[in-house]
Amino acid sequence: MRAMKLIVLFLIAARFAVPQANVAPTPPMGWNSWDSYGLSITESEFRSNADVLADKLKQFGWTYVVVDEGWYLADPDSKPGSFRFELDVNGRYTPAINRFPSAVNNAGFKPLADHIHSRGLKFGIHIIRGIPREAVAKNSPIGDSNFHATDAAETSDICPWNADNYGVKNTPAGQAYYNSLAKLYASWGVDFVKVDCIAAHPYKGDEIRMFSVALQESGRPIVLSLSPGPAPLDKSEELRRYAQMWRISDDFWDHWGSWPKHEFSQGLFNQFSTAAQWAPHVGAGYWPDADMLPLGYLGPHPGAGEPRESRFSHDEEKTVMTLWSVFRSPLIMGGNLTRLDDFTASLLTNSEVLEVNQKSTHARALVTSTDRAVWTAQPPTGTGLYVALFNLSDRPVRMQYSWSDLGLPAQTYTTRDLWAHQEIGAPMNFNVTLRPHASALYRLTPKQ
Repeated sequence: MRAMKLIVLFLIAARFAVPQANVAPTPPMGWNSWDSYGLSITESEFRSNADVLADKLKQFGWTYVVVDEGWYLADPDSKPGSFRFELDVNGRYTPAINRFPSAVNNAGFKPLADHIHSRGLKFGIHIIRGIPREAVAKNSPIGDSNFHATDAAETSDICPWNADNYGVKNTPAGQAYYNSLAKLYASWGVDFVKVDCIAAHPYKGDEIRMFSVALQESGRPIVLSLSPGPAPLDKSEELRRYAQMWRISDDFWDHWGSWPKHEFSQGLFNQFSTAAQWAPHVGAGYWPDADMLPLGYLGPHPGAGEPRESRFSHDEEKTVMTLWSVFRSPLIMGGNLTRLDDFTASLLTNSEVLEVNQKSTHARALVTSTDRAVWTAQPPTGTGLYVALFNLSDRPVRMQYSWSDLGLPAQTYTTRDLWAHQEIGAPMNFNVTLRPHASALYRLTPKQ
């Protein structure tokens, strides 16, 4: 009888499930552990970064703190294939107690989430899609169902870069497993789940839908973030139906062009054309994701490369923030917040720039070429225009645009430099020379 009920619910959910648009009404802003800690982060390190976010950045809208991949590994420094996993009796990963001591006595992440919530923040985790191979080997029971792990597992489906899990079948048993995950995460107080190996390499539409359904039935509003990219552009409507965030590129790191021996990594130059393609699909509650912000100090154990200060120049770091803001990507800081320097802090606390990210509409790439890009967006007042200018070349570039070039009526506009917090008068056009890889962000307001 219970199995028949699950089958009926599965068929209904598969047809009618629609995510809650108000789960992420604006692009989520926060911090993720991967860029600085890789698999290695401990509870004390996570709390320290969360405390900086709460003390210095929360007032500017930064609220999410996310434990990225590997929180269930007791020995994250081991080689793949020899990891020791922490699982509960229902075949679900649980925090490694030697790294997250508050998880003792089957508490899971609830004590840590409670602490994060007490600081006025929201708590998130990263997972790899699917069901642990160890759970399948044990044929663990699936919570709140009559199914077992072998009923749910698609043993021919293994993530290309992480072999720890099998895929999950598009069946009532598979839905029951994802339901059990969502119920567990909701009981911990999770507010954000980043699901990896699901949006590309390969795209797994059935599992996206199943996990979305599970979160909706968990009884808790939880942001669903899909990774990695590039997510297929032709799946944009499906992605909007089932998720709040999805990656538009492969992993984004601190380099302008290519990064030798890191072919998986997207550089900043290529992110301009990628963002331009996705700009028409940005909408309230649904956010194409340009990936994390590798700004400031990346260490002590970054997810790629050696510990380092970001290899971006200051101009390039500002360009990252300008593009992410006008495009309205989620803003997820990756640098180590316990080593937050003054310049990086200035990028993260410019309220006028952040308003573009959080409140603008109708962003579009007006120009995208090999040496420059021009983006515009509508301010929340509905009058005037945000204008972002980018030099994509390796030499200084003079950028001249009249108001009509930007699609504006011929009248007088006051012009404000949002990075400098400075009015620059009422010129009749833009005539700006930008350094290599530099940018500028303005707000034009009709002069009364």
